[in-house]
Amino acid sequence: MAGRQDGRILNVRRDDPAMAEQARPADGPALSETDRRISDQEQAGTLVIDTNNRFLYYVQGGGRAIRYGVGVGRPGFEWAGVKSVSEKKEWPDWRPPAEMLARRPELPAFMAGGPENPLGARAIYLGSSLYRIHGSNEPGSIGTAVSSGCIRMRNEDVIDLYERVKVGTKVIVI
Repeated sequence: MAGRQDGRILNVRRDDPAMAEQARPADGPALSETDRRISDQEQAGTLVIDTNNRFLYYVQGGGRAIRYGVGVGRPGFEWAGVKSVSEKKEWPDWRPPAEMLARRPELPAFMAGGPENPLGARAIYLGSSLYRIHGSNEPGSIGTAVSSGCIRMRNEDVIDLYERVKVGTKVIVI
């Protein structure tokens, strides 16, 4: 990422040809009262995922957070709880779990990381669960409830978030 004088951050990944240059705000917008309560209750660096409203908040402290749009679990695959980031991977390989392969036998048992991979540009693994925060090769799915429980983000957004979070980061899914 490269900073600019106008206070914006550019996601520029010269090693990542699938990513286009895109301006993103350097800091989160002023928060609504609901958002402010989330932000004020949690330490800076915490992730709060509001599945009903389909937003992920990276808490910055001081009443501010960066808000990202997300896709969430479809009916029957919703979940809530507290996890922590256990691992992070760039262009992760995908191995659908046995349960998913049973529901959708047309899926491959393995897919190497890359632009066609459903996990997208980055994956942030949540504890020992099968759930992840990851990019998507279907950006139109952001803002919807279509996943098998993972949190989907636009590739540009998951790259930005990936650079901000560390292994051990607290993740609250509400």
